[in-house]
Amino acid sequence: MKPVTTIRSRTVALPTRDIDTDQIIAARFLTTTSKEGLGKRAFFDLRYHKDGSRNEDFVLNRPEAEGCRILVAGNNFGCGSSREHAPWALLDYGFEAVISTEIADIFCSNSLKNGLVAIVVDETTHGWLLENPGAEVTIDVASTTITLPDGELIDFAMDGFARHCLLEGIDQLGFLEMHLDRIEEFEKGRAWKP
Repeated sequence: MKPVTTIRSRTVALPTRDIDTDQIIAARFLTTTSKEGLGKRAFFDLRYHKDGSRNEDFVLNRPEAEGCRILVAGNNFGCGSSREHAPWALLDYGFEAVISTEIADIFCSNSLKNGLVAIVVDETTHGWLLENPGAEVTIDVASTTITLPDGELIDFAMDGFARHCLLEGIDQLGFLEMHLDRIEEFEKGRAWKP
């Protein structure tokens, strides 16, 4: 995982409420443990009609969505079953962050562990972002702020450990490996052995 410090991008707005993990990546595509190629399947049933043709009305299929790395989603994004493939698919699609007023806890945790910045903002900020798709914003993970086009700074909350891991470009295992010498020292010195 690469360090995530700053994300500067135009936004794309998907205002639909209650987008669940099956809509992000349908269960029928969960036949792999590889992260590569899942982006082609992200939002598949929304991006394509049943006959396989592109749904030109879907926001991600519009030209203005091209290259946007920040997804502004409707309330309760990522609800449903826990599947790590959902943030994998979004990352492989090209998103680096998702912003909403409510993000499902398990989805948020899975996202942060995999380098997808999941941000909860207030309703006013969320409403402005939904009404202004394509706005160029900057997310600063270190300061936990979003800078809007007019320079206004919006603070957001993020778990300190998740923030540390994003900034360092490590996951939980990587964090433990950074402290391997201390773990081994503890193991040598303890009286009880498994």
